[in-house]
Amino acid sequence: MCEANAYYIEDGDEELIMEAVDTVTPEPEGILLTSIFGDQKLVKASIHSLSLVDHKVYLQKNG
Repeated sequence: MCEANAYYIEDGDEELIMEAVDTVTPEPEGILLTSIFGDQKLVKASIHSLSLVDHKVYLQKNG
């Protein structure tokens, strides 16, 4: 499978937020992550970067 995992990144350190992320949707309050299992998590963050080869979404905390 080719789903990505979402991480907070800070000072080069990764903190796992969600595994098997299917969609990443910008919302007024932050980023909505939805997994292949239908789980959803709204995080107050912005996209830092994407590593498509490694299937990783890096988010930076807001506030």
